[in-house]
Amino acid sequence: MSDTRRRVKLYTLNEDRQWEDRGTGHVSCSYEDTEKETSLTVTAESDGSLLLESKINTSTAYQKQQDTLIVWSEAENYDLALSFQEKAGCDEIWEKICQVQGKDPSVEITQDPIDESEEERFEEMPETAHLVELPPCEPERLEEIAELVTSVLSSPIRREKLALALVSTGYIRKLLQLFRTCEDSEHREGLHHLYEIVRGVLFLNKATLFEVMFSDDCIMDVVGCLEYDPALVQPKRHREFLTKTAKFKEVIPITDSELRQKIHQTYRVQYIQDIILPTPSVFEENFLSTLSSFIFFNKVEIVSMLQEDEKFLTEVFAQLTDEATEDDKRRELVNFFKEFCAFSQTLQPQNRDAFFKTLANLGILPALEIVMGMDDVQVKAAATDIFSYLVEFSPSMVREFVMQEPQQADDDVLLINVVIKQMICDSDPELGGAVQLMGLLRTLIDPENMLAPASKAEKSEFLSFFYKYCMHVLTAPLLANTAEEDQDLSEGSARVNPVCPDNFQTAQLLALILELLTFCVEHHTYHIKNYIMTKDLLRRVLTLMNSKHTFLALCALRFMRRIIGLKDEYYNRYIVKGNLFEPVINALLDNGTRYNLLNSAIIELFEFIKVEDIRSLIAHIVDNFYKALESIEYVQTFKGLKGRYEQEKERQSRGLSRYRRDARSFEEDEDMWLNDDEEEEDVSDTGFEKSKSDYGKFMESEKAKESQDKENQPKRTTTGSFKFTFSHSAAAANASNGSKPPPSSSSSSSKPAAPPSGQTARTGLVGLVDYPDDEDEEEDDDEEQSPRKRPRLGS
Repeated sequence: MSDTRRRVKLYTLNEDRQWEDRGTGHVSCSYEDTEKETSLTVTAESDGSLLLESKINTSTAYQKQQDTLIVWSEAENYDLALSFQEKAGCDEIWEKICQVQGKDPSVEITQDPIDESEEERFEEMPETAHLVELPPCEPERLEEIAELVTSVLSSPIRREKLALALVSTGYIRKLLQLFRTCEDSEHREGLHHLYEIVRGVLFLNKATLFEVMFSDDCIMDVVGCLEYDPALVQPKRHREFLTKTAKFKEVIPITDSELRQKIHQTYRVQYIQDIILPTPSVFEENFLSTLSSFIFFNKVEIVSMLQEDEKFLTEVFAQLTDEATEDDKRRELVNFFKEFCAFSQTLQPQNRDAFFKTLANLGILPALEIVMGMDDVQVKAAATDIFSYLVEFSPSMVREFVMQEPQQADDDVLLINVVIKQMICDSDPELGGAVQLMGLLRTLIDPENMLAPASKAEKSEFLSFFYKYCMHVLTAPLLANTAEEDQDLSEGSARVNPVCPDNFQTAQLLALILELLTFCVEHHTYHIKNYIMTKDLLRRVLTLMNSKHTFLALCALRFMRRIIGLKDEYYNRYIVKGNLFEPVINALLDNGTRYNLLNSAIIELFEFIKVEDIRSLIAHIVDNFYKALESIEYVQTFKGLKGRYEQEKERQSRGLSRYRRDARSFEEDEDMWLNDDEEEEDVSDTGFEKSKSDYGKFMESEKAKESQDKENQPKRTTTGSFKFTFSHSAAAANASNGSKPPPSSSSSSSKPAAPPSGQTARTGLVGLVDYPDDEDEEEDDDEEQSPRKRPRLGS
């Protein structure tokens, strides 16, 4: 299997007309005596598995392209291609295919897939009619030539015969010479005919013609012909763009002349396909499939040639990380890597793995830290694209790198923190870059791609790392924009609501951060639980329910809904102690009679609590808020909560209270758990203050706008008959129902104690406790279904 002549790459054409790499192996041609047939087989070089076994049918049309490609179709929508490493191997297999089909190996295609009626007509024609007679290449015959080229496009066999005639007589070069003559003499009609001719020749979809048309001495004349579209009043100036505007930049001089020529050719052919040629219609979409293949295999060859140049990438990285490199030069280097990574997507999987591992070994991630910290917007965007290729290729590789950084760098320059800060400080009003970076962060912290057995330690170690070194940077804008205003209020004066962002761009950013935090609640366990409780994060998030931007209020509500959806009694106890339903109820009452998404989302939250029978929350809601909610009758949710509450109260009054536990035991467990975090308190607080300062620098310009907006903002008024005031401290919230305030620790811990199994809490005036022992005493009426929400008649 060491014979490189037989080494090939196998490709298949997918539904989007893109070639997909199926692997590398060695091809052979074998004859089976029993079946009396010859087959092509490709055996994988990695594990010896069979990649392809294809019978050579006498009716199949095989096509040879670019000296090293053999392409054919085995079904109506199943195209295959073999790309040979050496021309000699391609010629050898081509000869055997032609031998089976009884064809001359000098042909580029063995036969065309034509329908039976056309084949019969073709066989009935006299022998001399098989040859396409081309008119003399003269200005007065251009209209006739154009009609001939256009007329053959509907017939596969005639397209093949015309292509053979054009190649064998050197007709393309004669046409291009005639183009120069017509352009010099400003023969506009002749130039319009040449446009139709060249466009038709491209639609012949023959690789042999492309090799002539896209050669160095012909391609610019081909572009020139395509400038004179008869539908345009004035011709386009594509050649001027390609020669004067588009500049070929060599970040490092390329000494290989063949590589330079291949790069120029690929760019120009891509320009012809994407810019010059009109978008093909439904009937023409397959006419340029060979052109797409031509570009695809050119890109594969370019990446392979650059990889084989050992000195090239080393020199590029040396200049990229050199502090003496000028900003303009570094910008060009980053743009080169962006395009290089894009081209690498054409490589087969094992070669692409080797490619990215090479970049990692050369130091692409430390280099990205440098360039992502630059002020140049274009450089940041290009670096973000490169980072996305790396994260998509291997999140574990990126995680492994960032976990090694704290040993040699400050928190401020950690790669993930650099990414977070770029997301926070995105200057785009639509936050396009921030959305992309948020998606990458989500991939990195997603436990789903850490589930391999070897990655168990990775999951625990990386999440501990992220919450210790990075989470305070991510939440800095959220905490900064939900800070409480410490003002001494005289008796009877209105309480000032916490600061709530009215700037639209800030609101968008906070929505992105909340989306990421909601993802953490769903997929992380004790890490995010520690952080929420020690930072009192849910209280800060719920101040955003006051925002004039409904989408931000919904994000805050969704965050709380995910927490309640876990049905974790530690979370429930935290919500009760902090009186955290208060801002949600206020938002419902402020919304008044409006029948909108905010109304529905809040109702769904309480409906979930009722259906799931979360007793500690039901007791808290009914004890503290039922008077404000009992007037809402267009849904039965709140009456249902009251009914559940009364049923549990009645059950306890019948003597089932013997199963209750003293609420103090739960509080003591919780305090012990949260107090474990005090050792790391100073580190986390210092990091938070630093990240808050960094964020403050970016927000200075926004604060002036925000202050101006607030002066003009109408004051919110309560539309319901009952309105609460959001208590701004946990102690104040708990003073009303006699429970002790939560601990004041403000740091997360990566090693919390596990919640006691089966432990629940007694809250409010009546302790509602659910133990497994109670199950046999449940009544059937506890399983009542939630009534369907009735449409509101008035708005």
